[in-house]
Amino acid sequence: MSESQMFADADREKQRVRERVWDALDADGAAHDVTVYGRIPDFKGSQEAAARLAELPAWKHATVIKSVPDKAQLAVRALALSEGKTVFMAVPKLADPHPFYLLDPEALTIPPAEAASSQAAADIAPKVGVDDLRPVDMVVLGSVAVNRAGVRIGKGAGYSDLEFAFLTEAGLIGKHTLVVTTVHELQVLDEELPATTHDVGIDLIVTPERTITCPSPHRPSGLIWDHLDRRKIASIPVLAARAPRTDG
Repeated sequence: MSESQMFADADREKQRVRERVWDALDADGAAHDVTVYGRIPDFKGSQEAAARLAELPAWKHATVIKSVPDKAQLAVRALALSEGKTVFMAVPKLADPHPFYLLDPEALTIPPAEAASSQAAADIAPKVGVDDLRPVDMVVLGSVAVNRAGVRIGKGAGYSDLEFAFLTEAGLIGKHTLVVTTVHELQVLDEELPATTHDVGIDLIVTPERTITCPSPHRPSGLIWDHLDRRKIASIPVLAARAPRTDG
């Protein structure tokens, strides 16, 4: 089987898992979204999960948090800013030469709970490049599904994996960096999940009810250019500037 066929098969299986989890959340009324389909679910209990995360020693020691901009992790970002932690999150689709919003808690002009929203960050936070960032202590990811081995399935756009890969190459994410996701219990699956070599694994899963430590999750060491199509590379300035040259 060719590599492209394996990726296609994995993508189809991931989508089946997403649909199943979205169906379960929808049937249970477990999310705030009008529709959960196609999204990282804004699950009920996200504030409780954030509070549980904030009790962990790794959180207390962290000073720089890289987070997704999803509503499900809004409470995590707000807590981080209220505790004086620096937070940064990606510009939508990384479509800017300075692809991150940097939220400095000492420079906020509005309360942390407001500044932590993706809309407010776009208005008040400066856009910065990789060279303006400090090493990351914790990466907070959103998930559609995750298992106890730390295999995560997102909504399918792939940007979180890309961000992780080029921040790793830049030396800002390393062995010391903890990768966390906050989810509803219905999103934690007791089964094997499809994954590829560019997918980022999870160290800790935090739900409103419990914290799960994942053994030896997979981490890509950097960008895998063969897994990116030309259109995606061209749409992301920080990738387009570094893309390997090809003949022809």
